[in-house]
Amino acid sequence: MRLLSIEDQKLVQEADKLKQNLVEWRRQLHMYPELSFQEWKTSRYVADLLRKVPGLIVEEGIGYPTAIVGTLTSGSGPKIAIRADMDALPIKEENNTAYKSKHEGVMHACGHDAHTAICLGTAHLLGEYFSKGELQGTVKFLFQPAEEKADEEGLTGAPYMIMAGVLDEMDAVIALHMSPEESLGEVKVHDGYSMANVDVFEAIVRGTGGHGAYPHLGTDPFWMLTSVLQVLYGIPSRRVSPLESAVISIGSIQSGSASNVIPSQVNVKGTIRSYQPYVREQLHDEVKKAFALVDTLGGRTEVTISSEDPALKNDPKINHLVRSAINRLYPEFKIKNEPFGLGGEDFAHMTQHIPGAMFFLGCAASDKENRDLHTPCFDIDENVLPVGTAILSETVRNFLS
Repeated sequence: MRLLSIEDQKLVQEADKLKQNLVEWRRQLHMYPELSFQEWKTSRYVADLLRKVPGLIVEEGIGYPTAIVGTLTSGSGPKIAIRADMDALPIKEENNTAYKSKHEGVMHACGHDAHTAICLGTAHLLGEYFSKGELQGTVKFLFQPAEEKADEEGLTGAPYMIMAGVLDEMDAVIALHMSPEESLGEVKVHDGYSMANVDVFEAIVRGTGGHGAYPHLGTDPFWMLTSVLQVLYGIPSRRVSPLESAVISIGSIQSGSASNVIPSQVNVKGTIRSYQPYVREQLHDEVKKAFALVDTLGGRTEVTISSEDPALKNDPKINHLVRSAINRLYPEFKIKNEPFGLGGEDFAHMTQHIPGAMFFLGCAASDKENRDLHTPCFDIDENVLPVGTAILSETVRNFLS
């Protein structure tokens, strides 16, 4: 096994010394989760902790009232940002830990509590380097609201912060994500498209409706929809190249109120996922064509497709710094070069704006239970907290040097 340099050993040791604080911060955040655009107490808690870092400038309400930006700078040199999301999910927690959510029906089930704690730890760790004059440049710590859900304008937290200028003059942006599918010691780092474009479609299938005993006297929107569904589910396998990543899923079909009444319309909602921009466009066209079948069967349709998050595109040069940091600090770790899946991530808005990268850090709980993202029993191995802090800090040091 390769021996760590004295400087690398020091960084890992300093991160390990923060573990008690990291666990305390993460558990406090976990106990008091707040939904998207409602992170009022969370943002105050974060801002108060940031103000304890010597030389760090704290700004509140940048782009959205609950957004927080902390800045360490020497006044000159490269500029890099670290993003952490702060919002929770509308999930009732089923864990029985001492730090179980105290907000009924709200839970940190995607690791944002850990992301925030790690970013706080990174601010404290890098603050020491800046105070000693050991780093030249600028680091911004972006504590972002609303990664999980868009508002009525169709925007999540990242676009609001970008529009407020948090990435202006920044050279790069990085982030991490908890990965309960991997154990501590395994990290996913992938160049290029690594998470999906996220699009939502809503359709209305209209017929005449009628009596359930006499369907031949009218047009049945349910019957017409069955043909559409067969085509929709066949699009990824029959219309898109099997070499491309593509998914179409129906999430909601709503209509009717009585067993003997054929309704006049059916409302359908679903999601479209892809990596490549041209595949995204193709899927949009194919979905519209599928619903156009209704017109040939005597009905009418309205289809609306809304784009939410773009595909996450990781910059190879930034990833090189991440891999280098992992190899230097934790040479025994296994780096997996594979995409993260067809989930969405609004950090992708930031990597569209400037070069950036996100990596997935293994955090599977030591009890070997299945604690996947977005489930009521999600949890992590808290030993991941100082590891994430060290990797982010080393990546920043590599970038600034």
